[in-house]
Amino acid sequence: MIFGEKLKTERKIRGWSQEELAEKLFVSRQAVSKWENGQNYPSIEVIMKVSDLFGVSIDELLRSDEELKEKVIKDSKQLAYPKLKFTFDVLFLAGVALLVIKIGVLLMNKLTDFNFTMYGGSFLWNFGPLILMVGAGIGSGMVKEKYKED
Repeated sequence: MIFGEKLKTERKIRGWSQEELAEKLFVSRQAVSKWENGQNYPSIEVIMKVSDLFGVSIDELLRSDEELKEKVIKDSKQLAYPKLKFTFDVLFLAGVALLVIKIGVLLMNKLTDFNFTMYGGSFLWNFGPLILMVGAGIGSGMVKEKYKED
């Protein structure tokens, strides 16, 4: 049995209208109608609510409909992708920040009487920004390609 048919059957067993089910799931009646007619699928959060509401396992709901299972798998990959992308973006920005600090300190030393010391050694300040920015760019590209493959 596909998800839409199961949803409709369980709803009717309980004597609920689409409107009543929608209120219990905090969605619109139109969303329930589309799910029951197979025009659309709910998010994993809604599937969990449906599982609790009807007392059926999530496994039972997902395995009943191959398209729904594929949607949930695709959605979970999309959730993982931004987190990895965000990590690489932060690393890139850290490299940019190190470079800006280095340039700022060099300019301050050159244009003023101040003599700021850059602690951490020349390797950190000369190659650290480059390593962070290039590494983050490569990592971000690899994540994008991996996501496209899946």
